[in-house]
Amino acid sequence: MKEKAKYLEAARRQVNMSEAVVNKKHNEKEANKAKQQSRENRALQRRLAASFQLEDFGDILKFNQLKVRKKKLTFCKSRIHDWGLFALEPIARDEMVIEYVGEVVRQAIADDREKRYERLGIGSSYLFRVDSDTIIDATKYGNLARFINHCCDPNCYAKVVTFESEKKIVIYSKRDIGVNEEITYDYKFPIEDEKIPCLCGATQCRGTLN
Repeated sequence: MKEKAKYLEAARRQVNMSEAVVNKKHNEKEANKAKQQSRENRALQRRLAASFQLEDFGDILKFNQLKVRKKKLTFCKSRIHDWGLFALEPIARDEMVIEYVGEVVRQAIADDREKRYERLGIGSSYLFRVDSDTIIDATKYGNLARFINHCCDPNCYAKVVTFESEKKIVIYSKRDIGVNEEITYDYKFPIEDEKIPCLCGATQCRGTLN
């Protein structure tokens, strides 16, 4: 009986040792898989950062935040011109305020529409250039951003960012903006012989929009 008990105890120890070896190998395999996954994740993050270019990567994150939580804005009569866009909450410096939304058209179509708008007395204030051949027309299919007035000393500026392979125009705050303050940016119209009067009232007003 004693010999049998010794044999069974030795067998149990052998089984336990075998299980320990198997568990150790399994844990080492899982650890190596985790390390490999971590290396792949870091490499993916580097590739993503490189593809967005680091200066724009933060813009993409901010753009996502802007779509999740939109700034509280409203439009009402403006002292500058007709209707304007106003902040209903404090906006910190260098925040995304609103995306400039509209119909994306080519330069040739924008030229035809500009002439038609001029005939109708609408003007071309809602045509926003993205690049050399792409225009965003917010005249009929825009959002609240179309109400933003020009100012020679604005509290915001416009910037083109690339999101999901599409170029977007986003309005950023240049400084802190208070509640009920009008949102403005510099239209930067091209210089032309026929001048468009500016009514922004800023101390350093240029007198014209172009």
